[in-house]
Amino acid sequence: MSLDLPGFADPVLGAQSTFRAVLEAMSRPGLIVEVGLDLTPPAPLCQSAAAVVLTLVDADSALYLTPNAEQAQDWIVFHATPRMTATLAEADFAFALTMPRLDQLNAGTDDGPETGATLILQVAGFTQGHHFELAGPGLAEPRLVEIAGLPGDFPMQWEANHRRFPRGIDLILCAGTKLMALPRSLRITASREG
Repeated sequence: MSLDLPGFADPVLGAQSTFRAVLEAMSRPGLIVEVGLDLTPPAPLCQSAAAVVLTLVDADSALYLTPNAEQAQDWIVFHATPRMTATLAEADFAFALTMPRLDQLNAGTDDGPETGATLILQVAGFTQGHHFELAGPGLAEPRLVEIAGLPGDFPMQWEANHRRFPRGIDLILCAGTKLMALPRSLRITASREG
């Protein structure tokens, strides 16, 4: 039973260190940071995704889980106490094992762009995948990254997301104990370089 699995060994320190790591990843897009080393979350959550959920999601948050991730719902509700929502459009945070269409998530409003959703996406890894070039705030020069597990039309979906800036979706990619953040201010293009 997933409720038998603990959250952070020290909830305050675990959440603080994960929050700092997420902030660093958001301010330096493409940087890979490690979190959740002390977690043993239920399937299908990887350690970094579990750490991000436990840190960012709380009782004031509406959380959407894609159907293939619902088996972790009891554990998430027990440890993070979010309001669960059945629709992507109503979610403050969404957790997915495969990327939903970004235009289905809440992009915020012109008066409240900060209300745009954050998608926590579990991917296969940060090696042996599609190559992307990142450019924008937080990067002195473009950065090449490799991400395994994004859909083939990701650059087109991201371009549409970026055009809505300052509205839009922020993306946190998780694999094992590693995460990478892609804020909505970022420009992302497919790259042939590896």
